[in-house]
Amino acid sequence: MAVDSSPRSAVNCPEPNEKFAKALQFIEDMTKNTDSVQEKVLAEILGQNTETEYLQRFNLNGATDRDSFKSRIPVVTYEDLQPEIQRIANGDFSPILCSQPISEFLTSSGTSAGERKLMPTISEEMNRRQLLYNLLMPVMNLYVSGLDCGKGLYFLFVKAESKTPGGLVARPVLTSYYRSEQFKTRPYDPYNVYTSPDEAILCVDSFQSMYTQMLCGLLMREEVLRVGAVFASGLLRAIRFLQLNWRQLAHDISTGTLNPRITDTCIQEKMATILNEPNPNLAEFIAKECEDENWESIIPRIWPNTKYLDVIVTGAMAQYIPLLDFYSGGLPQACTMYASSECYFGLNLKPMTKPSQVSYTIMPNMGYFEFIPHGLSAPVKLSRDSPPRLVDLADLEVGKEYELVVTTYSGLSRYRVGDILRVTGFHNSAPQFKFIRRKNVLLSIDSDKTDESELQKAVEHASTVLREFRTSVVEYTSYADTKTIPGHYVIYWELLVKDPANGPTDDVLAKCCLTMEETMNSVYRQCRVADNSVGPLEIRIVKKGTFEELMDYAISRGASINQYKAPRCVSFTPIVELLNARVLSKHFSPSAPKWTPERRI
Repeated sequence: MAVDSSPRSAVNCPEPNEKFAKALQFIEDMTKNTDSVQEKVLAEILGQNTETEYLQRFNLNGATDRDSFKSRIPVVTYEDLQPEIQRIANGDFSPILCSQPISEFLTSSGTSAGERKLMPTISEEMNRRQLLYNLLMPVMNLYVSGLDCGKGLYFLFVKAESKTPGGLVARPVLTSYYRSEQFKTRPYDPYNVYTSPDEAILCVDSFQSMYTQMLCGLLMREEVLRVGAVFASGLLRAIRFLQLNWRQLAHDISTGTLNPRITDTCIQEKMATILNEPNPNLAEFIAKECEDENWESIIPRIWPNTKYLDVIVTGAMAQYIPLLDFYSGGLPQACTMYASSECYFGLNLKPMTKPSQVSYTIMPNMGYFEFIPHGLSAPVKLSRDSPPRLVDLADLEVGKEYELVVTTYSGLSRYRVGDILRVTGFHNSAPQFKFIRRKNVLLSIDSDKTDESELQKAVEHASTVLREFRTSVVEYTSYADTKTIPGHYVIYWELLVKDPANGPTDDVLAKCCLTMEETMNSVYRQCRVADNSVGPLEIRIVKKGTFEELMDYAISRGASINQYKAPRCVSFTPIVELLNARVLSKHFSPSAPKWTPERRI
């Protein structure tokens, strides 16, 4: 399906309402004055936090200008700030990083020492995030008409929360938003009506939440104008859920009764007002569409008025684009927003462009942004003793790649986010970016992120299981298999078995799979156990000499034999096919790894 990335013409498009006009003008004002807005934001942040322990440590002495900031404040990582963050988590409420009280921690999908990172935030940040949300529909309205005449089918979920020793809540940023008063008491907006009731979104039981949201989406199928989830992987899990549960869903619709597995009283009370009479015709339609094994274009078949999919398909999520095309019949895939636990950054001003062409415009009012040039032969030296002068937002160059550094109102100063971005152009004086990847991330299926050191550690732990069988791992690589729903990690092992008569059995190799999973970080284990967004890890044993063939193939394509080393992750189709053609056996983790949220609320 062709995607029109141009705003609708004045002939076909009514003038935006007054609220939308103000929002669009706000975007223009911010992006026309990018550098002056950035100077103002930095001055505000430094002025508010001038008395904090952290800024005083570097002798800023109340200065709020850019030169003083750049010459005195070091560029840092999470590990650099971890002692201060831990003090706050333990209950030290003095102004350590921020002058305002830390209201909660937002848990990052990245990890430190195997656990989620804790990002401090303040109450006013919720309003800043809400401001960015309020810009999305005015932009989308320029490209898609009639979005106020229907509903959005969005699969939205809260995740596990915990409390720090000092009593602060720690939770993912979207869970924080869905549980906020801003979300719960949001005013009625015809452009932002969901089929999913809040009671379902806020239910912590993933099955009950998904079931209710899918049931409501089916009941209101003709009103649905857009279908979405946060990540592409989440929408695909919803389709898989429908494949597994359509019979019970159809039964509920046919009889006007609710699945007895839905025990949440808030959901039960809400559904009594929605599922209040039998609808056998709708149930028959759903059964007819779902009982066939052909699920191509299932989304427009069930929700015929869908105009686009609203999902993130940039970065690691790009691997899901072919499956989304299959299930949606090629519907446009709109990536609307760029955000993280550290800071909300910006939005896509051309949301209907093809996924490969998505660029985000950072809004200069959201925080103070700097950039480390990436991929240079002489990289910027990041020294705490001699802070580098990084590139400012307004001074970036088209075509070059940079690592994002952010300074926030919540107390992060010159913090390396870890995102690698490429400048694709400008909107007014604001640069637009293509998200390239997370720095150092090797494998990712959903919100999990596994780097090379974590994978190496997992392989080493699993290798200990093989010792009593006089077997060792000669070489290994990995692959994120997204053809299954949910996707899962595939680890290719070439083994040296010194005593073939006493080699490892299928059960032993399955134990190796579980041992690897037990070694993975907490985000991966939560995805496996609580979210069901990652499937069981798989080890594929390959023939002896496979990795030599892999090297020969790489050299034939121009790699240097002196500098070659086996890749720890592969995605290039010919290489994956080469590995799969040499597989001797496949083994899966027999159970889920252990995962328990600490001090769960």
